[in-house]
Amino acid sequence: MRFHLIDRIETLTARESITARKVTSLEETYWQAAPDGPAMPFGLALEALCQAATWLIMISTDHRLRAALLAVGEATAHRDVAPGEVLRMHATIESMTDEAALLDGTVTVDGESVLEATGILCALIDAERLDDPEDTRRMAHQLQGGGPVG
Repeated sequence: MRFHLIDRIETLTARESITARKVTSLEETYWQAAPDGPAMPFGLALEALCQAATWLIMISTDHRLRAALLAVGEATAHRDVAPGEVLRMHATIESMTDEAALLDGTVTVDGESVLEATGILCALIDAERLDDPEDTRRMAHQLQGGGPVG
């Protein structure tokens, strides 16, 4: 199953950083039971951050390269994410070559940190191996507020 956990790219500085968002809904199928009500699994909040980082890599390389997660140095959850909350993922490239990238990032809700991750190590692979480049360009255009592309 594929989860698209980015609704909008809010800011992007190529080869530096990205801020993206995800508006959550109770209608989504991934909620798990928690003492205070439904909660997003920790792994999906981390996945949302990694998806933002992947968009940063793809857009920074004109969709030539895509990030494939190899390892996360450290990830800390600060609190659960509840349905209806708006996640903001901010990822920063610490170093990048044509073969690999190292990133750090946070996921926040209303300015409160819900997850921090450091040492996100990604192999950079030929994006065409995974998706049609025109499809990813179209989606990137939409995520950056450009609307549908015909």
